[in-house]
Amino acid sequence: MTPSSPAHDIASGSPVRLQAVAAQGQPEVTPALEELYRGFENELLVPLWTEIGDLMPAHPRSRAVPHLWRWDRLRELAAQAGDLVPVGRGGERRAIALANPSLGGRPFATPTLWAAIQYLMPGEDAPEHRHTQHAFRFVVEGSGVWTVVGGDPVPMNRGDFLPQAGWNWHAHHNATSEPMAWIDGLDIPFQYVTEAQFFEFGRDEISDAERITPERSRSERLWAHPGLRPLSAAPTTPGSPLLSYKWEYTDAALRDQLLLEKEGFGGTVEPGHAAVRYSNPHDGSDVLPTIRAEFHRIARGAETAPVRETGSSVHQVFDGSGVVTVGDKSWTVSRGDLFVVPSWEPFSARSEAGTTDSDSGALDLFRFSDAPVFEALQLHHTRRTEKDA
Repeated sequence: MTPSSPAHDIASGSPVRLQAVAAQGQPEVTPALEELYRGFENELLVPLWTEIGDLMPAHPRSRAVPHLWRWDRLRELAAQAGDLVPVGRGGERRAIALANPSLGGRPFATPTLWAAIQYLMPGEDAPEHRHTQHAFRFVVEGSGVWTVVGGDPVPMNRGDFLPQAGWNWHAHHNATSEPMAWIDGLDIPFQYVTEAQFFEFGRDEISDAERITPERSRSERLWAHPGLRPLSAAPTTPGSPLLSYKWEYTDAALRDQLLLEKEGFGGTVEPGHAAVRYSNPHDGSDVLPTIRAEFHRIARGAETAPVRETGSSVHQVFDGSGVVTVGDKSWTVSRGDLFVVPSWEPFSARSEAGTTDSDSGALDLFRFSDAPVFEALQLHHTRRTEKDA
């Protein structure tokens, strides 16, 4: 099929454009075939034999491409926006989305995932709203902002992961004299393409009782005890009832995996590569119905085996430095940098971190993906390649 402009499509009465071509597997080009194709166009019909290579390829071919965003530059631009762009009704959030260069300028990191840097000035509030899109916040630096979910103030500190399932009321407030930035992840592109999204404004201001700054939220006091599930409560909405996964526990789990490996007891996914998945404490499932979140620690000098996976992912370097390779692209990365791994593009990472650029002495990567969607549809496939293959 050959492309055409919208204006030409309207003028001619059909957006379908078919061209008979002399090629293997295609019918002989004749006046009768041309006449058949004009009939298809008039009736808005497209024959499979002209489209099968695009619709049914031998393997996934993502519309997204590998791309890297530098944290220093993102934060600099977010700070400029803090001086120029107010937070309030209309814009709602000072959130600046990553736009994959091959997705036509849409604010989508991948065809299914949204990632953005959000920035809140000292003493500033982001008003309450809710939406069907599932979301999370991940903090790579700073503290001082509380997100208020369903009236529960939840502190945000470096390394904390804060999931929030769709259709929960939420607002933010900065209780300090310093600005703060973090990463938002949502399934906006997925709900956009499936035409399933809803949005609703809440209160313009939260109450004084919600503007408190506790060290632990009510959700943590109930659900954040390892291996223990309260008998008094059960989640009433999809997604994790735990609204904050503290860095201290993530860090300890990764550190122990590498220590166990060093002691000869295993525990890592491959040599020098520790990894955990954030899970729902109620049933062990993913924290959000459409988003999987993980944390990976790669010891200095270790290199992960290339992995292909259906579905896409976004990674943020939490700490350390190294070289990441996505498809035919390789980048040297450091704290805060974000990059995209499109569907079925091979990904690997090599740690060059040390004590001067990493608290753990390793390359630490936060990762989120659309894997739950693909698993629910029985479309999730993974292929690992040995490094010496």
